[in-house]
Amino acid sequence: MDFKEWFKEKVRIVDEYLEQAIEEKENPQKIIYEAMNYSLLSGGKRLRPVLFLAAYELFREDIKEALPYACAMEMIHTYSLIHDDLPAMDNDDYRRGRLSNHKKFGEATAILAGDGLLNKAFETGLEAAIKSGNLNGVKALKIIADSSGTEGMIGGQVIDMDGENIIRSLEDLKYMYSLKTGAIIKSSIKAGAVLAGAGQEETKALENYAEKIGLAFQIEDDILDVTGTQEKLGKAIGSDAVNNKITYLTFKSIDEARKDIEELTLEAVNSLTIFGGKARYLIELAKYLVGREN
Repeated sequence: MDFKEWFKEKVRIVDEYLEQAIEEKENPQKIIYEAMNYSLLSGGKRLRPVLFLAAYELFREDIKEALPYACAMEMIHTYSLIHDDLPAMDNDDYRRGRLSNHKKFGEATAILAGDGLLNKAFETGLEAAIKSGNLNGVKALKIIADSSGTEGMIGGQVIDMDGENIIRSLEDLKYMYSLKTGAIIKSSIKAGAVLAGAGQEETKALENYAEKIGLAFQIEDDILDVTGTQEKLGKAIGSDAVNNKITYLTFKSIDEARKDIEELTLEAVNSLTIFGGKARYLIELAKYLVGREN
């Protein structure tokens, strides 16, 4: 199967699972299910669950066990987007080509929808771990939890909000990116490998790969915020400048940034040599991230 077909199939499997994950019940709090599904089912690249499944597939062919954990990653990612868009954070009115959650449902419901998705992610993962009795499932959830907390995504967001006072150098920015964006990308791959029973050397190689593509992904985001279009990005462009945010382009030109992306991508691919041909889809994923338009 070529990469495009493989990627499309993985997205289809993830979408099918997510469509059934949150039941919209007829009860007094029914608005919360609608708000959660509004963002969760709004499309997107599904990059994090696909990375999870790709790492898992290096060691096991049947991805049925991995699917709940992979989709939990998408729930966490979606919760973070809902909160990122809030007026107190990035104050974005659009996400994935339509109104942000808080513009559709109001700020209070959007906050709770994000909270609900974060909680649902661990409900989903824990249920899968209990059913399987696989200790690796608990280990995978610990990796996911760490990456989404104060030493991961939340910590990175805190730095980003006060970036003008905290970020003084490119290294400071890279540290923030490693938490805000990179931590969840890294845990998607590491948790997928750990769930499948990967060894220490294999896990380390995948961590190195993930660190490189995580930074490359964020640099590409910074470039797209300047060079992209709202139609392709699904949200307003130039928001970083409007919010006076420090980005990679604060320190480097677009050409220099693109060169860094190429180098990071090459380093990521080289990290996978121990897997031989089995890593072909992860290699193609790294290249896909470089050439994307949204």
